[in-house]
Amino acid sequence: MATSSEPVVAGFYPDPSVCRVGDDYYLACSSFEYFPGVPILHSRDLVNWTQLGNALDRPSQLVLPPGTPSSGGVYAPTLRHHDGRFWLITSNVPHGGTLLVTAEDPAGRWSEPVHLPDVLGIDPDLAWDDDGTCWCTVAGIDQLRIDPVRGTALSRPKRIWSGTPGAQAPEAPHLYQVDGTWYLLIAEGGTERGHGISVARAPAPDGPFEPCPANPILSHRSTDHPIQNTGHGDLVQAADGSWWLVFLGVRARGGTPGWHVLGRETFLAPVTWSDGWPVVGPIATGPRTPARFPAPVGAAPARDDFDGPDLHPCWISVRTRPPEDVSLIERPGWLTLRARGGSLDDPTVTFLGRRQDRHDVRVRALVDPGAGRGGLAVRLDEAHHYAVELGGGKVWVRARIGPLSQRIGSRPVDGPVVLRVETWSSGPGMDHPRQEPDVVRLGYEAPDGGFVVLAELDGRYLSTEVAGGFTGRVIGCYATVDAIGVDWYDYRCLGSLDRAEVVDDDLVDA
Repeated sequence: MATSSEPVVAGFYPDPSVCRVGDDYYLACSSFEYFPGVPILHSRDLVNWTQLGNALDRPSQLVLPPGTPSSGGVYAPTLRHHDGRFWLITSNVPHGGTLLVTAEDPAGRWSEPVHLPDVLGIDPDLAWDDDGTCWCTVAGIDQLRIDPVRGTALSRPKRIWSGTPGAQAPEAPHLYQVDGTWYLLIAEGGTERGHGISVARAPAPDGPFEPCPANPILSHRSTDHPIQNTGHGDLVQAADGSWWLVFLGVRARGGTPGWHVLGRETFLAPVTWSDGWPVVGPIATGPRTPARFPAPVGAAPARDDFDGPDLHPCWISVRTRPPEDVSLIERPGWLTLRARGGSLDDPTVTFLGRRQDRHDVRVRALVDPGAGRGGLAVRLDEAHHYAVELGGGKVWVRARIGPLSQRIGSRPVDGPVVLRVETWSSGPGMDHPRQEPDVVRLGYEAPDGGFVVLAELDGRYLSTEVAGGFTGRVIGCYATVDAIGVDWYDYRCLGSLDRAEVVDDDLVDA
């Protein structure tokens, strides 16, 4: 295994929780206001991950009403394997409370949720002791014994540790028994630049806990490391006996104060043990190369022609995905999106997208608006998005940045049109990519294949440093009037394209 300054799971996959079964590793992440909820990934080496499915993939499991705020919804799951089953506990904020689902196969089908009304607080953790007692620990850091099958509490909550005195937001607890000693790993300092991971140990799962004298055992606060906001980690022992930590971080870019546009991503670091304490090794800063990090088998396809019976699990929607509004069968070989909300500003908008997982990408989609209206969008939330929209014989760009909403560059078009979005953090005219925002180009392709750029916009406004929140960019198609059809969707990293494909020679004067 090797580590890198590149994430092992790129894009908006935060709050990782990991477990091992034999030679297989499984990972779960937060999904917030997106449906389906809680992506489940698989690996054989902790480096190359493939998404198997989503744990909460049915409306009976996950209800995200229109009033669920952006960056609300499903927070910080814990994934564990115990007694021959997978157990996943998480919280649905603000109204859904704590819920627990199980499965024999992590690819699904996961059970209907068991609700735990007595477990109050986010980031719930599960751990079993030698007697089979199940301990649940939540942000705070409070702990109680539970019956995970019935969802009932077997004790009152008890504060067992509050982390480093003066540090804000003790959260993300994970409890482990290692060689007879209990270790409590937490995140603290807030999930921004002050984020870090600390640990304490005790002779029993409920304490008393002794903090590690070297806390925080991981933090990049007050450093110039390319990975920032490091925290919310989970430990796992590999089959060869080595120990590893998965944790979230961001690839910060730009000058002061810096920003990240892809969201909080999942990284990996080695762990050794010294004097009974875990020691997190340095995160290597060498380049990620295809030889060291080959593309995993079963990864999301670069191009989706919507020919299969089901959507790939990488596709996510905003809050809900009614089958009558997102269909692969209404028009065979096409994705049909039927409008609910009237714009991307609407929390009920019909949207289907993929997490942006590289800084420099080209996304293209062949869209037939018919009598409807819709397009291709880069979404952060209802108040921060850019889109190239099609309908009524015209194409235009719509930009929303907080209270400012503007329509840009309307042009007449005929028939189905290939809509196109590119994001550049380096390239023509960008001599210092780390000191510049990325550029988002939006437009469509002319009949000869040339790129008609209708707008070139500053990408930093689609970052959480500007917009707030916990998510990252998602790029996808949407409908706002009647219904639209999408024949195919193509997502490529610009670095993977031939240089001849990415120079400006194909730009058409708009």
